[in-house]
Amino acid sequence: MEPGQIVGIVIVALLAIFIIVAIARAVRIVPQAVALIVERLGRYNSTMYAGLHFLIPFVDRVRAGVDLREQVVSFPPQPVITSDNLVVSIDTVIYFQVTDPKAATYEIANYITGIEQLTVTTLRNVIGSMDLEQTLTSRDQINGQLRGVLDDATGRWGIRVNRVELKAIDPPASVQGSMEQQMRAERDRRAAILTAEGVKQSQILTAEGERQSAILRAEGQAQAAILRAEGESRAILQVFEAIHRGDADPKLLAYQYLQMLPQIANGTSSKMWIVPTEFTAALQGMAGAFGLTAQPAPDGSGESATERVRREPSSFSDALGEHSLEDPGEALRKAQGDVDEFTHEAKQAGTLTKSPFPPGTTAGQQPYADIEAEEQARLAEEERRRHEGETGQFGTPEAPGAPTQ
Repeated sequence: MEPGQIVGIVIVALLAIFIIVAIARAVRIVPQAVALIVERLGRYNSTMYAGLHFLIPFVDRVRAGVDLREQVVSFPPQPVITSDNLVVSIDTVIYFQVTDPKAATYEIANYITGIEQLTVTTLRNVIGSMDLEQTLTSRDQINGQLRGVLDDATGRWGIRVNRVELKAIDPPASVQGSMEQQMRAERDRRAAILTAEGVKQSQILTAEGERQSAILRAEGQAQAAILRAEGESRAILQVFEAIHRGDADPKLLAYQYLQMLPQIANGTSSKMWIVPTEFTAALQGMAGAFGLTAQPAPDGSGESATERVRREPSSFSDALGEHSLEDPGEALRKAQGDVDEFTHEAKQAGTLTKSPFPPGTTAGQQPYADIEAEEQARLAEEERRRHEGETGQFGTPEAPGAPTQ
């Protein structure tokens, strides 16, 4: 091959390569959310957004590509001094978005570094006017102030700051220990207050319950006492009315007293016996039924008939001549009849008062009436025999009209 042919082939190859490179540089496909800054002969020409674009080879060139999406940048902890001279470390997070690719490219060399340094200085200015307590409790206020300052400063850079967040605020270790102790003391104080409130409320409720219980108990006792008093008064009235309807006499009272004597005598303790006048009057009535009542002398001397017989036997013989001596058997039957009558009247009085005597009580008291009647008969028999022995009469009639034995 001749040298001319070789040179021609090389020139054709170089021309082909040049054409391919020119076509490659002339055609640009821009992806979504990306902007390309195009310069022509060293000057800003245009901004290419998403799509197919053509450039003039070797005349136009792409200066920079700008991401139009919102970006998040976290800056390392920065030492900041508060107004009470405490150094705290603050981590910040910036959310920003490029709104003008040309300004972001030509107005600042590195907008990321610019935003970082502007955030640090603004943060120190804001925190320097607050104490530690306000710094820890005013995150929203700090975020708002930082966002306002950064948005105004970065607006001419074609950047919009959307949010500024304080990721962490770390006070010194010594201050953290003091804060923990303070927080623990505050929580202990709140717990003590809540416990005291609970105890107070519990005591109030307990006292209120006891007061209501005492009131209800007192009302119940008062009502019970009233009802008990009413019942006793009604019982007394009924008994009193029944006694008046039954027309109780001293004999019934004496009978009731005889029934109560065994209960009074029951026991080993010393007792004082009280015999009412009604009982003695009833006994005198019972003795009068047997014909043993001592009559006072007609002359007012107070001497009984028995004593006059003992003193003057002749006068007693004269009296026997005028009056016949009662048969002992007849006197015994009469006394038994009086006892039965007294018992019947006592039972009838108990029935009228709606508290009749139980059968056991009647059976237990009946021997007392029999013994009393027998004792009265025995006394009458002894009196008769003594009179007969003094007058010489022993049961045989001596003259007409003499008493029949």
